[in-house]
Amino acid sequence: MNGVHDMGGMDGFGKVEPEPNEPVFHAHWEERVLAMVRAMGAAGAFNIDTSRFYRETLPPHVYLSSSYYKKWFLGLEEMLIEKGYLTREEVAAGHAMQPGKALKHGKFDLTQVERIMVRGKFARPAPAPAKFDIGDRVRAKNIHPVTHTRLPRYVRGHVGVVELNHGCHVFPDTAAMERGEHPQWLYTVVFEGRDLWGEDGDPTLKVSIDAFEPYLDPA
Repeated sequence: MNGVHDMGGMDGFGKVEPEPNEPVFHAHWEERVLAMVRAMGAAGAFNIDTSRFYRETLPPHVYLSSSYYKKWFLGLEEMLIEKGYLTREEVAAGHAMQPGKALKHGKFDLTQVERIMVRGKFARPAPAPAKFDIGDRVRAKNIHPVTHTRLPRYVRGHVGVVELNHGCHVFPDTAAMERGEHPQWLYTVVFEGRDLWGEDGDPTLKVSIDAFEPYLDPA
C-alpha cells in the first residue's frame, strides 16, 4: 500500500542520525511490547506479514510521531481488536470483560521462549521454474495495491538487473491478508540511481532491492 511508511526516495525527512551505543530498548515497556508481539504471533493469532500490514495502516500523523515500538504496540492493539481477541471497551478499561478467544497453539512456558524468539523460516518448495536469470533486465511493475506489498514505491515502473536468486519464499502480499502462502521466487534487483531519480540522482549510486517474481516483468 502507498502509506507514509514507504519513505524510500522521499525528500524532507533529513539525514538518518545513528544513536551512538544505542541500547536494544529505550524503556522497559518496549521489551514487553516485543514479547507480546512475538508470543501472539507464535500462538497463531497472526503472521509476520499481517503484523507489518497493521503497522502500515496507522494514520500518518500517528505513524510519524511514534517511536519504533510504539508503532508495534498500536499495530498489535488494532490487529487483536479486528481479529476478536480484544474489544475496544476492554482496551479502554484496561482488563478483560469477557472470556478470551482461543488461540491456535495454546499456552507457553519458559522452555519455549527461545523457540518463540527465533524468526521463522520462509523458504518453500518452488511451484514452477524461475522466470528470470541472473543478469536479466527486468521492469518493476507499476502497482498500487491497497493491501500489503514489499515492492517499494520508488522503483515501480523502473528497469533494473537481476543480481541474485534467493530461491522460493512465502509471498508477503497474500500472507499478510491470510490468503495463503503462494510461494514465489525472490530476486535481488539492482537499479542505477539516475534511472530512479533522473538527472538529480547521484550517478555513483546503485540501489538493491529484494523483489518477488510477481512484481517483475521482462524489460
